[in-house]
Order: sequence, then C-alpha cells, then structure tokens
Amino acid sequence: MKTPALRAPLKKGPVQAAESNSQAMIELHGVVKRFTNAAGEFTVLKGVDLTINRGEFVSIVGKSGSGKSTLLNMVTGIDHPTEGQVVVNGSDIYTGVTESQRSNWRGKNLGIVFQFFQLLPMLTLLENVMLPMDYVNLYDFDDRPKRAMELLILVGLEKFANKLPVLVSTGQQQLAAIARAMACDPPLLVADEPTGNLDTRSADTIIQLFEGFVAQGKTVVMVTHDPSLTSRTDRNIIISDGEMINETVSKSLPQLRHRHMLEFTKIVEDRIYQPGETIIARDQPVDYFFMIRKGQVEVVLLDKENQEYIVSHLGKGEFFGDVELLHGGKAIANVRASGSEPVEVVIIPRADFMSVINESPITAEAIGKIVQKRLDDHRIADHRSVNR
Repeated sequence: MKTPALRAPLKKGPVQAAESNSQAMIELHGVVKRFTNAAGEFTVLKGVDLTINRGEFVSIVGKSGSGKSTLLNMVTGIDHPTEGQVVVNGSDIYTGVTESQRSNWRGKNLGIVFQFFQLLPMLTLLENVMLPMDYVNLYDFDDRPKRAMELLILVGLEKFANKLPVLVSTGQQQLAAIARAMACDPPLLVADEPTGNLDTRSADTIIQLFEGFVAQGKTVVMVTHDPSLTSRTDRNIIISDGEMINETVSKSLPQLRHRHMLEFTKIVEDRIYQPGETIIARDQPVDYFFMIRKGQVEVVLLDKENQEYIVSHLGKGEFFGDVELLHGGKAIANVRASGSEPVEVVIIPRADFMSVINESPITAEAIGKIVQKRLDDHRIADHRSVNR
C-alpha cells in the first residue's frame, strides 16, 4: 500500500520546552507510578528509563499487568507519573503544565489508536475524522471536510465517508480510527493493541499504514501481543513487572521467559572493545557469556602454520562464549572486535548464566543447537586448514 504524503508537522503547543536529545521523540527518566487502593500501595512502574528516537517503529510487549498500558498513559499525558520526567517531542508534558494545556498539546502533537476504536456512534466516519481538528481549532473551518476526506482516501474508506460506524466492519472502523488519529498530522502515533480485534488481512493493512507513516518520518509506538507484528518493527521493547528488559538480552535470547530476561537485565555489565582488540583468547578460560549490542566481532582460528583465518563474523543480537560455558574447558578460538567502530557488548558471569539456563530448557535447547553448529563449523575449518 502506498501511503500519500501528509502535510507538514505542526508547531509545538503551550507545553514546557525541555532540554533533551534532539533525535529523541520520547524520553522517560526514572519514571515511577504508584497506585493506592483499599489493599494498600502498588507500584506499577519502577524507575523506567526509555528513549525512542524520531522515525522509529517500536513495539512494546509484556504480560497482562506488566505495566505497558500505564507506560503508554505516561507518554500520552493521560496519567501522571508519581516520580520522574516525561519528555515528548522536546517538551516536558507534566512539569508546570495544566490539564488544559496538556490536552491541547496532545491534540496537536499526538495521535492515539485504541483497540476498541472509540468512534462516536452518532457521527459519520467523515465527522469522526474531523472531530480532532474541531477540538484544537486546526485548519480553516471550510477546509476540514477536505482534510478528513484526504485521510479517508489514505486508508481506503472514501466510499464509506458518510456512513455511521455501526454500518461498516470492525476492520474499517479501525482504519477510520487511524485516519482520525492522523487528523492533526501529529509527529507521534501511539497504538494500543490496534489489531487485537482484527483478522489477519485487516491487521496487515494497519501495519502497512504504520510503516508508511514511519517512512514519512513519523514515530509509531505500538503495544501488541502478536509476534508476527513485533517482527516488523524496528525495536521490540519488553516490560516485565514494571521494569524494562535490556533490549540486547531480549534480542539475543528471545526464548527466555520474561522473568529470566529481567534477572539477566539486573546483572549484565556493559563493556566496550576497540577495533582489533581481543575479547576472548584461544586456550584461555572463559568466565562470561557475551551478547553484542553494537558492532561486529570475528571468530579466528590458526592453521597448522599458525596463520590466522576467520571462521565467522557475529553482529548485533548475536552471542558468543556459549561453547565454552556449556561444554567447559578453555576457549576454542580467538574472538576480537572487527570493523572500524568499537564493539559494545553486555556480559553475564558464568554462574548466573548457567543458573538461568538450567531453569529454561527451551533456551538451553536453542543455545545447544547453536553450540553444536559452531563446533561442527570449527571442526570443518580445522580439517580444511590441516589439508591446505
């Protein structure tokens, strides 16, 4: 589906400007959210730090009660953080801001798509799409129907413009809701389970629209449980028990249960290696499991004349050190940073890695297959080097 270009972004509303990363669309700093009820106090978000850059298509996943919907409410200004700072599109949306200012800002800077559409049943699709423009008094009164029709054409609903929501399918209602969310041409679109009530074909249409918006420079943040959708986003952020899981951990070890990912997140250490620097030396003990956050490493063996040859390259989201940790013994190859840029890795101590692997048979099996393949590749490479 080809997505037509939308109009130029709006200027910021009357919300406090904040010092922030110019590339960032969303910045959460130490965000805590507590609720109090008859049972006592409950902490839903536990010091969340998160940055989402402009033009990214990001999925957020987590089990029911993990805090993902509360996280979205922090970003959209629907709820208030108990502690911490939320900066969206360069503006602090809570500090010194009234509800009226925040509501006006939200109407001009943010599009929201809900799972259950939330179209007004007494208005036609065209009138529903016009509603946000009326609310924030954007575009000349006589231009609003034209703008709304442009958006309905964009989502393929121009023939249904004058129908009430009840007279179209659920998929078409969601398309209308997306058109409404884009009515004021916001730089950020937030979608909460936007395909949860749709069939596969309708869901694919929605994602194609989102991809088109991202191609135009919009930022899209989507909560979803559907793995087929998370595979199409630039980043997949997992939240567990109110805390963010390290993205390198989740990308490298997707078979892990979320609670194990969170355990690793709390103990990982960051390390940086310069180009050409040795990370693991052959015949030396290996005490860590390494996951690559950024850059590339090369796995190097020696032939019978002690000449180096590269067996393989590993990049972002891949790991090494697994062979030695699972099979014991010393390193079977040299591993060093390659390329012209530093390599960033996160590491987990041997004891912690083995403890979690012993509790996660699915992960152990998946890593075991990779280990066996690497051992086979090394044997083949050693055989070839001997016969050179």
